[in-house]
Amino acid sequence: MDNLAPYACSDENSRGRIHPEDSPVYRNQFQRDRDRIIHSAAFRRLEYKTQVFVNHEGDLFRTRLTHSLEVAQIARSIARELRLHEDLAEAIALSHDLGHTPFGHAGQTALNHCMKDYGGFEHNQQSLRVVDKLEHKYAEFHGLNLMFETREGILKHCSVKNARLLGEVARRFIDKTQPSLEAQLVDLSDETAYSNHDVDDGLRYGLISFDDLLEIKLFRDQYDKVANRYSSINERQMIHEIIRRMINVMVVDLIDTSRNNIESAGLETIADVRKQSQALMSFSSEMSALNLELKQFLRENLYQHYRVHRMSSKACDILTALFDAFMSDIKILPPEARDQCMAMQKESGDEGIARGVADYIAGMTDRYAIVEYERIFNPRQLSFVNLIP
Repeated sequence: MDNLAPYACSDENSRGRIHPEDSPVYRNQFQRDRDRIIHSAAFRRLEYKTQVFVNHEGDLFRTRLTHSLEVAQIARSIARELRLHEDLAEAIALSHDLGHTPFGHAGQTALNHCMKDYGGFEHNQQSLRVVDKLEHKYAEFHGLNLMFETREGILKHCSVKNARLLGEVARRFIDKTQPSLEAQLVDLSDETAYSNHDVDDGLRYGLISFDDLLEIKLFRDQYDKVANRYSSINERQMIHEIIRRMINVMVVDLIDTSRNNIESAGLETIADVRKQSQALMSFSSEMSALNLELKQFLRENLYQHYRVHRMSSKACDILTALFDAFMSDIKILPPEARDQCMAMQKESGDEGIARGVADYIAGMTDRYAIVEYERIFNPRQLSFVNLIP
């Protein structure tokens, strides 16, 4: 990529892969990362992992897969305008949710509670674990052997305690330095995508209303523009026109603010990016306030809606029951998962078994978790045929 800014990531200034490989032909290193992610089993499973709504609740709601694609689209647009590495931004965006449990944040909360005595569970670290260890496709290494910068971008959050265990990829959480600009922009692209698209899904599902949202300035400003311009559009068109404008104003603000931050910092190399005291990719203070108002609205009116809470409660019950059952008797695990737990037990005892169980559960789709729960706990599922996974 010839038009990259000097402080963007590139093949030349990368910290490389854990296991050295020959350079790819007709692709750059980050394109190779993106392609490996897309062809991974964990990426395919995102199609049946929920964003907010349980996957089987409806065919048109967003899943982790569609969300990841939407984040990647936003991230590439921003990277192109700021002369950053588009392929790296896309690779991070496509992989940032690989470690998510079934049933969204409710599943993560449940699994973290189950793992409280065994090191806890956090989906960012699980995403890194997926690409570093759990994908078993290549003859020469476990995982996908991604570039350092892709792995760094996947790990958005990390405690100092866990950072010490993860090594160089998490060093910045100890040293209080910054990741690449590509990693920073994906984090904000993720925020932009999920806030706006949760509004779309919430309206579609009837959990929030136009009247409620008109109290939110970011929504109301775009509603007024659409209503004034189009006098006879239907509700579906109205929602789409508003949300696409909301995304646009957020992205434009992010690009303009970040460009000013970059210019003020006088960046010359990627080392200059890393030594900054705070992230350079950011919204303006005004947009940050508008976005915060929207997120607070969604938390109070969508994520805590009783119908969502009902689904979340069921999800917690399912994953907790599965975890407890597998920990009580690992022989009921499928052979591959059971063998992995036994191997990990030799290394770290009960904590190894628990981590292996968590890996198995976190890799489930929504509907597979429900089916597995039925297989184990429903007496009607006792026939040999129905017990075959």
